Amino acid sequence: MIIHDKKILKDIALLEEANSLQKAGFISKEQRDLIKKELSDFKTQNNILIRLGFFLLGSFLYSSICGTVSLIGLSGISESYFQIFFYIFGAIGFAGSEVLANQKYHNHGLDDAFILGVILNIGIAVAITTDGYELIIAAFVAVVSFLMYRRYLHLPSMLVFCLASSAFLFYGMFEFGTIGKTILPFTAMLFAAGFYFFTKNSIQKLTESYYYNGLLLANSFCLILFYLSCNYLIVRELSAALLGNEVLPGQDIPFAVFFYAFTLIVPVIYLLQALRTKDRIMLWISFLAVAFSIYTIRFYYSVLPIEIALTLGGLVLFAIAYFSIKKIKDKETGLTFKPDRINNSNTILNAEALIVASAFGLKPEVKAESPMDFGGGGFSGGGSEGTF
Repeated sequence: MIIHDKKILKDIALLEEANSLQKAGFISKEQRDLIKKELSDFKTQNNILIRLGFFLLGSFLYSSICGTVSLIGLSGISESYFQIFFYIFGAIGFAGSEVLANQKYHNHGLDDAFILGVILNIGIAVAITTDGYELIIAAFVAVVSFLMYRRYLHLPSMLVFCLASSAFLFYGMFEFGTIGKTILPFTAMLFAAGFYFFTKNSIQKLTESYYYNGLLLANSFCLILFYLSCNYLIVRELSAALLGNEVLPGQDIPFAVFFYAFTLIVPVIYLLQALRTKDRIMLWISFLAVAFSIYTIRFYYSVLPIEIALTLGGLVLFAIAYFSIKKIKDKETGLTFKPDRINNSNTILNAEALIVASAFGLKPEVKAESPMDFGGGGFSGGGSEGTF
């Protein structure tokens, strides 16, 4: 199924390990360069801005080819066959993706344009064919994006697959009318939880490392979907939009207590689990979930003016950060404030030293020198000439 050479994929994994070891100081840059010379690699682009530039260039190339084909087709085909053009555009994108993959382009920017173009054109084609039937569109987009990920190991396609699968679930529940819209939050929560444990189990049993990033992306997406599915603000606003349930003063949505508790408890669970397992991605998601939970409560219950609330919140966060750093700064194992040797992340400590030196006017330490002037010596190894 994968078009890329698996030997190159394994070599890239080894090269990433070598880069990590070189950043951590275990091997020298010369040793890393020697390893890189012995391993094969793709034509890739790690700089996001340059990759975006190649993506725009590839999009221009793709659209030019499709425009030329459409002009040729319109001259000999009636307008009733207009809907088949986007299937042809999808086929052109697939052919271009195959050519670029055979030329060893991977995560370069040019291949991104053609791969995403296939998904977009197939989605438009199905929308024209089905007169905009959202459920079928989401199903086709999910299938095509998953196939593109499996063949090209394209992470943006995995993200599109996650979004399209969620859309398929939502539109599928809409088919059941009021009942489906009512139980949609619980269905989405169960779907996210099941998909999370499925991807987690797949990561633990993974034998081919090149699938790791895609599974990790899907696993992280499930954490976000699980929290948003039963967040009080999301549920209340969707309830008003989909069911027309207007919440009057003194009233609340059904199961409000559950949604309040979910909004407050789940971010804390994410945070504790991230600290326990040292999962950095879950830690960042927990921070975002905590912030959105505070925004949710603030959106409906404004206890303090915004300036006072922000000031108090900043003081609380400063106190938490200060005492946490004091407690863990000397720890050598587990959760610690010491720099991560693998990621070479000593920027925070350097910034801390610079701020302290600027604030208190500290001078750089000067190496003390002895006032006595040693030297001379006319005899080898003696160090003296017989004079003082």
